[in-house]
Amino acid sequence: MSRTARFPRTAHTARLARAAATLAAALLATAVAVPAHADTAGRGFQPSHPELDHAGSTIVAHEGRGPAGPLQPMVAQTPGLDVSSYQGSVDWSTAAADGAGFAYVKATEGTDYTNPSFAQQYDGSYDAGLIRGAYHFALPNASSGATQADYFVSNGGGWSADGMTLPPALDIEYNPYGDSCYDLSQSAMVSWIRDFSNTVESLTGRYPTIYTTTDWWTTCTGNYGGFGATNPLWIARYSSSPGTLPNGWSYQTFWQYADSGTFPGDQDYFNGAYSRLQALAD
Repeated sequence: MSRTARFPRTAHTARLARAAATLAAALLATAVAVPAHADTAGRGFQPSHPELDHAGSTIVAHEGRGPAGPLQPMVAQTPGLDVSSYQGSVDWSTAAADGAGFAYVKATEGTDYTNPSFAQQYDGSYDAGLIRGAYHFALPNASSGATQADYFVSNGGGWSADGMTLPPALDIEYNPYGDSCYDLSQSAMVSWIRDFSNTVESLTGRYPTIYTTTDWWTTCTGNYGGFGATNPLWIARYSSSPGTLPNGWSYQTFWQYADSGTFPGDQDYFNGAYSRLQALAD
């Protein structure tokens, strides 16, 4: 091939290189415009296995189980349970016959997930005579507390003064997808929880019950004590007693004491007689 025959191919290659460089610059500009850690809709972190996330799903891996033995205290405790999509369709009549007085049901997670078994679990527990409530699995790194509270209340997390509905609940525990505290500082975590709590109260008239563990609360909020006056505590500890409680609470309202037992799902106690449970619902 002659030297003159190669010149047109060289010029063509140069034009292609310039076009590729222009395209690469355009793509880079577009990428810079998208926030870090966001999907194409501009949202924050999205969970990959929300069907596996439920109240207590991270507890054993981080805290294990305490010594077995008679549960303390044993006076005026009302047994109950909590469930999520992991349990699927629940036999509520059997749970009631076995002594369950209440149930908490997972409704939502983040701002995209709703429990596909929610209607059967939430309405079914009510039909069986259990006092029931809904809870939200928090993802503080996905969106604001107010945004998740609004999504929760709009998808099952409401409250009605029918004597059969517990306050909505916030499940705030170890991050199942990474850093235990969701890469938030202690002050930022407190602000997120306050944002969620105040929004739920403004939408429903009830401050949410807070589900957590003492270890997580101490680590991720600095053992903040400002919620005890307004928010019931649902403590998780798989042992023979609730143990030391987070700052601000002198007693627990609910105690998740085991992840298996008589009832489907997790095993819980309301810290009082059934009449006091009714009073909380009212």
